[in-house]
Amino acid sequence: MFLIDMFNKKMTMPTAETALPGRAEPLSTAETHFVSGRPLKGPCPEGFRTIYLGMGCFWGAERLLWKVPGVYVTAVGYQGGFTPNPTYQETVTGLTGHTEVVKVVYDPKVVSLEALLRIFFESHDPTQGMRQGNDIGTTYRSAIYAESADDIDAALRVRDAFQQALVGAGRKQTVTTQIAPAGPFYYAEDYHQQHLAKNPGGQCALRGLGVSCPLPAAG
Repeated sequence: MFLIDMFNKKMTMPTAETALPGRAEPLSTAETHFVSGRPLKGPCPEGFRTIYLGMGCFWGAERLLWKVPGVYVTAVGYQGGFTPNPTYQETVTGLTGHTEVVKVVYDPKVVSLEALLRIFFESHDPTQGMRQGNDIGTTYRSAIYAESADDIDAALRVRDAFQQALVGAGRKQTVTTQIAPAGPFYYAEDYHQQHLAKNPGGQCALRGLGVSCPLPAAG
């Protein structure tokens, strides 16, 4: 019975009342990006923008995204939940409400938000609800958190374009990606930041559906 209860908690979002209490102080983490040496927490060049992307395990997602031309800096953390400054051990219980995300700071003159979202939808399975492959629970849900209404609109357009592409490919899956305004982003522990650069033998596979995501016309 205990194992069943824990599984259900991982698959079901908590409420603000049932979430873990967390802490007032942020977790200790790196100040610079392990790969680029750029400031992990800013400041960033004027005119750069930020989007937060949850694709399941954030190790592989971050490695994919820091390699994209036009991406200035990436960081991994927890977002979309209730518990302030959660630890990794707390998030995986499903009792914080957070999902693992990559904070992506990018130069819109080099790479568009739509192009980043195309990479997002093509590089993982956004139809699995509260899981990603063998990683099960709310912390592995697909998510896009945006800092402006325009970015939310763009995310919705790209999501709909990918859903149409799935239908056109004869797939019956429905995109379950959560798209919402960006709430507080909590940096993950230092060992999670750029983990696969620090540990080249580490494992965190991304697996898409093999369907191309067309870029919709600008709204």
